[in-house]
Amino acid sequence: MSITTLAFILLSVMAVGSAIMMILSKSPVHSILWLILVFFAISGHYLLLNAQFLAIVNLIVYAGAIMVLFLFVVMLMNLNADTEPVKNYRLQLIGVISGGSLLLILIATIMKIDVEQLVQMKVGDEGLIKQLGKTLFSHYVLPFEISSVLFLSAMIGAVVIGKKD
Repeated sequence: MSITTLAFILLSVMAVGSAIMMILSKSPVHSILWLILVFFAISGHYLLLNAQFLAIVNLIVYAGAIMVLFLFVVMLMNLNADTEPVKNYRLQLIGVISGGSLLLILIATIMKIDVEQLVQMKVGDEGLIKQLGKTLFSHYVLPFEISSVLFLSAMIGAVVIGKKD
């Protein structure tokens, strides 16, 4: 068994185990922490697929920014069991039906997968940051610059809105 296969198995067990713990956790804060661990495992899978840029962006954007925002929102909401709303059994039934439908679709999709079309690990340089940078700054310079001006104007707008009179 190669190191790549062993790393894939360990990352997969970590991702699935953390996802199960995220669902089963009673505390919303603990669920968010388990979800952050899932994002770390997914970033490890991106590294195994030779997509370093996606791995770093996944860590910075999802695990770093969005999950910290979720964590602060949940902590500021101060969820107590005393103020918990009454559970609607119709919504639970709709959730079970939706989840069962999703499960059937996933099973049907898995049954149609060809074994010969597996992803090859560490092949090519398409996921490398160097190749992405060359493509971005040679073929897509104008959209990149337009998006940078859009982000700059959004930052200036946020500063103006947040500024006190």
